[in-house]
Amino acid sequence: MTNTKVVKFAVLGRLEAKPGLEAEVEAFLKSALPLAQAETDTVSWYALKLGPTTYGIFDTFESDAGRQAHLTGHIAVALMARAPELFSKPPELEMVDLLAVKN
Repeated sequence: MTNTKVVKFAVLGRLEAKPGLEAEVEAFLKSALPLAQAETDTVSWYALKLGPTTYGIFDTFESDAGRQAHLTGHIAVALMARAPELFSKPPELEMVDLLAVKN
């Protein structure tokens, strides 16, 4: 069966853990998976480890409205609430327009 979703929009987030809090950041990101699965407008959601203290989140959406809903949803609220505790600087979020996607 072919996936017929056309994803054109994404969010790329970079997160820098405070020294010694890497395990807590990883646990936090893993705990967000059920929240992402419950978001009907989020097509895909990835939590990434980019380096020893650098993490990322990458999400895809069919519409900008879906992306905006995600940015004001439960994950974003929890992320910003815990940001001062977990991260050495504020999360960097980039709004990305996807040019080509393989589903």
